[in-house]
Amino acid sequence: MAATPQSDCPHRSSDAAALLASARWALRLAWSTNARLLVAVAVVVLGRGLLPAVMAVTARGVVNASVAALSSALPSIAGVIPWLLLGLTVALLDGVSTLASKLFSQRLRDDLNYRVTGDILTHAAQLDMAYFEDPRSQDVLERAKQNPAEQVASFVTDALACVGNGLQIASLLGILIFIEPLILVVVLLFAAPYLWFQWHLALRQYAREYARTTKRRWSSYFVASLTEPASVGEVKILGLAPLLIEKFRSLMAEFRDQDRLLYVRSFRGGAVFVIVTTTAIYVMFLRVALRVVGGSLTLGDLAIFGGAATRLRSTLESLIGSLTAILQRTLHISNVTEFLAVQPQAITAAGRNVAAVRAEIVCRNVTFTYRGSKEPALRDLCLRIRAGETVAFVGENGAGKSTLVKLIARLYDPDEGSILLNGVDLRTLAYEAVRDQIAFVFQSFGRYEASAADNIAYGDWRRLLGDRQRIRAIAQLAGVDEMVSALPEGYDTLLGRSFGQTELSGGEWQKIAVARAFARDATLLILDEPTSNLDARAEYELFSRFRQLAHGRTTIIVSHRFSTVTMADRIFVLDRGRIVESGTHHDLLAQGGTYAQLFQLQQRSYSIDSNP
Repeated sequence: MAATPQSDCPHRSSDAAALLASARWALRLAWSTNARLLVAVAVVVLGRGLLPAVMAVTARGVVNASVAALSSALPSIAGVIPWLLLGLTVALLDGVSTLASKLFSQRLRDDLNYRVTGDILTHAAQLDMAYFEDPRSQDVLERAKQNPAEQVASFVTDALACVGNGLQIASLLGILIFIEPLILVVVLLFAAPYLWFQWHLALRQYAREYARTTKRRWSSYFVASLTEPASVGEVKILGLAPLLIEKFRSLMAEFRDQDRLLYVRSFRGGAVFVIVTTTAIYVMFLRVALRVVGGSLTLGDLAIFGGAATRLRSTLESLIGSLTAILQRTLHISNVTEFLAVQPQAITAAGRNVAAVRAEIVCRNVTFTYRGSKEPALRDLCLRIRAGETVAFVGENGAGKSTLVKLIARLYDPDEGSILLNGVDLRTLAYEAVRDQIAFVFQSFGRYEASAADNIAYGDWRRLLGDRQRIRAIAQLAGVDEMVSALPEGYDTLLGRSFGQTELSGGEWQKIAVARAFARDATLLILDEPTSNLDARAEYELFSRFRQLAHGRTTIIVSHRFSTVTMADRIFVLDRGRIVESGTHHDLLAQGGTYAQLFQLQQRSYSIDSNP
């Protein structure tokens, strides 16, 4: 099975090699997504990194030229104009480059959002069903879904900002060291401890957020329970809202109190850095002023030192902030790469194909255990379903019926034994080849927010989507044409309450699901509780058509309703993951075993219901 994540924050939070690997992955992704935009952003950011130093030199030139003009016997502004023109040019470049940087960065973010989100969804579609049923895997997926495109895009812009800030600091330091060499000591003395402080604060913040993943999912669950139509009714009847709200608030209060401590710590560290560095710079400023008075420096040197030193302090703070942000982004990117590294176990993309002419199913000593469960759901199970045969699986809840049909559909692979389709082990077949052979009505069938026509066409959307004539023919065959035609906009009616105004009953949704299954040109038809939401009349109408609908297909029915399973050619009775009986309805009644007992119990319950 796919590797499961650790419960604690993984070692990668302090592993430089892992962090560098995530950084390289993000940069390669940005380059392959839109190299031109990445280069454009880099050029603008790097160019902007040199502008503050040029502006400082320009200001020095203006001041010195002005002082020289005033000291001249014939004062003239001619010496000042070139510096003013240079200043104007630099100011214009600064303004335009700011706009250009915003434009290129926004476009790159949009492209990365398109790319990264699409890649995550594509990868998720390839993973095994078992992966999504494991709560530990859900934590990995939840972390990967936390604004992945924003993390990658911000990493790229923060990395470029670091380079730009680095250039600013290097160029400003070059000027300031020429005026006052001690400024280098001040920078190194105070910047290094502050960087260390912010770095460790970022690691701690990430570790805390990593550990919160499960609780974050709980908070989302409470919100969904209080706002989703599927649960709102029962929540209101049971009066659960105050309890769920209190649980939600308890989690949010815990997060708030933990974050408050980090915020206060960050504020204190930042305040100390600002106070100490600002004070140190003004001490240096005083030294420069004294040297100007002493005649060793010019008035322009004093002017440039004040502006450049102040800009240096703010840029230094920005650089440390960008470096810290890069660390945080890299850690979050590692969540994305962790998810993308998960490999599907049940899917073999390069498997063999299988001819779509028949569907004979053979299970040989199949054993399967769900992740986290101690007891197998199926134990050493053997059976054979002939091509074109209709069989039914019956048994009490937890007997393994739904698990067995999901294994046959290769949503899972058995832990032991094998399942053969037309004499070939499913695990050696291409997953797409198996999928195309199967039409499946799930017990928890899909209720797609789409038009009624699309809900049916989704059964074979590559062939049917947009082909209204064929969709209607399938609906007529499945007996839902009259129901769909009666909807407000007929086949164009948007179903569901999330985006439309028309909600179907459970039975009507199930009829659509059955029609969707029959839309698929498959050799194997699996119906898991296909009439659980239908009334007696609807069930009778469905199965009066069933022989025609299932003609030529191997059909497996899972049902608790014996009125449904009696039509099967053979019935398999499951108990605790094993087949304990098999035969026709009449054979099993004559045996007087488990099937006969379950049948009699259901008949008795019907008698009680009809004679209150």
